[in-house]
Amino acid sequence: MTAASASDRPIAPRPGVLDIAPYEGGQSKIAGQDRVIKLSSNEGALGPSPAAVAAFEAASKTLARYPDGGSVALREAIGTRFGLDPARIVCGAGSDELLGLMARGYAGEGDEVLYTEHGFLIYPIAASSVGATPVKVAEKNLRTDVDALIARAGNRTRLVYIANPNNPTGSYIGLDELRRLRRGLPDGVILVIDSAYAEFVTADDYDSGVTLVNENDNVIMTRTFSKIFGLGGLRIGWAYGPAHIVDVLNRLRMPFNVSTAAQAAAIAALADRDHFDRAVALNTGMRARMTAALTAAGLVIPPSQGNFVLARFPGGVAQAEAADAFLKSRGIIVRRMGGYGLPDCLRVTVGLAEECDAACSALAEFMAGKEGRRG
Repeated sequence: MTAASASDRPIAPRPGVLDIAPYEGGQSKIAGQDRVIKLSSNEGALGPSPAAVAAFEAASKTLARYPDGGSVALREAIGTRFGLDPARIVCGAGSDELLGLMARGYAGEGDEVLYTEHGFLIYPIAASSVGATPVKVAEKNLRTDVDALIARAGNRTRLVYIANPNNPTGSYIGLDELRRLRRGLPDGVILVIDSAYAEFVTADDYDSGVTLVNENDNVIMTRTFSKIFGLGGLRIGWAYGPAHIVDVLNRLRMPFNVSTAAQAAAIAALADRDHFDRAVALNTGMRARMTAALTAAGLVIPPSQGNFVLARFPGGVAQAEAADAFLKSRGIIVRRMGGYGLPDCLRVTVGLAEECDAACSALAEFMAGKEGRRG
């Protein structure tokens, strides 16, 4: 076979790979506008701790060296901060990597992976990437439906992913419901609790998943430094689980999956409690302020426990699309929700006070205008 004839035959990937819709992050730019207010990606409003920035800069002196492959100091810092055994923690290039590794480790051809109707789009991508079948399970009033998940789980089910709180709905289920879910699932099914927004929660009955992990050998919790710690650009997350699951993740992850700079910045961020507390206070206050302002403007705002609010437009999809265009004309970027099965909604990240006020004022103006009233 000649080189020319060989090149005429396309090299095909494994069946099903090309059926995966690539994940698209929140938009960052608007054509023709140099300055924008970005409220599309649920990034931490205050940004990283100054101590984390300093640690990142100091790490530049050692960039020629490979990082600590086991993230030992970072795992110890996480363990100290949250009262966890460092040996049962594994770090990753964002929690996305760890969510994907769970699918690689425990699912494959012929298996099913369950996730909730409006859950994070990474879950079906992770399932499809290993040849498993992603199964979307209906929510009830934009909340995880425990009974529906239990009823749908069967002999082929290997994993159940839930985000708690959920993105983009902002809803959550409490500890009692989490326990009921675990009890109702087959023992051979692993419950994966994605708690990326845990630090923003103010509900009294919330549990990040630590309790479930400690009570069971088939539950794992993932967390991230991308949200309240403001380190999204460094791609760093972690998981806490039973020793046997952590062992599998360590076997599957790349040897140096978390950079030296990321580890140093994350350790410093964990130690800066003042910055953390200010970030929590800002989010709690602005989330309530945005909810009140947007409700007064005529939008439906479900209660949120994240660092964002979901805005549902009474005029449906066309009104939501028009509102998005109106916001962009003002230099404000939010997130369209069609990909999550909520095409009549926009998700608005909680930003700094002036950013949130600008978004709320623009949406109020839109709803009071012709396009808004038409809805």
